[in-house]
Amino acid sequence: MKKLGLVVAVEIDAVLQDLGTCEKKERFCGFPVYWYTIANCQLVVIHTGAGEIAAAAATQLLIAHFGVELVVNFGVVGGLTPEMAQCQCCVVEKVVHYDFDTSEVDHCPVGQYVTDYPTVYIPCSPELLEKALTLNPKLQKVTCASGDKFIGDPEKKAELHRKFGAQICEMEAAGIVLTCNRSRIPCLLVKAVADSMTGGAEEYHTGMEKAARICLSLAVQVMEQL
Repeated sequence: MKKLGLVVAVEIDAVLQDLGTCEKKERFCGFPVYWYTIANCQLVVIHTGAGEIAAAAATQLLIAHFGVELVVNFGVVGGLTPEMAQCQCCVVEKVVHYDFDTSEVDHCPVGQYVTDYPTVYIPCSPELLEKALTLNPKLQKVTCASGDKFIGDPEKKAELHRKFGAQICEMEAAGIVLTCNRSRIPCLLVKAVADSMTGGAEEYHTGMEKAARICLSLAVQVMEQL
């Protein structure tokens, strides 16, 4: 049976409501961990809370301790373009860690990990990306701007799009993808917009639950076919 890892930041209520009672629950290294079976896969769900550091730590636990074969992350995001309206679903092609900055010493662009990547962009697994798009052509392929801050201001959202060409922003993707790539474990990120380009915290709160459940449904559909 294939073993999958699911990294969940703040959308755990959607998991518990839609996937139902878990087969097992434990707490490991401070993280709640839930076990499910979907299709022919064992699913290890780890609830991280918000932020890159927790997401990276939980991803490494899934890989090194729980032995997952691939990592999936679903979650809500902010939209950075008019097309990324509330509840728009997408799959991440590449991530830029926009608040990572060694430019003064490395003479590189903001966001670039110079020893790992030739540009600021951190790629997700292309095979999983294409499989997800084949299974659900309605998913949009996007670049994700990831950093440890909630971005609600429309001008700051527009700036992220101008600077990096990103269509969405959130707070965990860079930690997840960096960790997976360094461990040579494939990863897939399925996202849904909670707050649009002109929305902020208020729109996030009103749209988060619906967007999370739509996103989880899509992620499960894809995982069942992996």
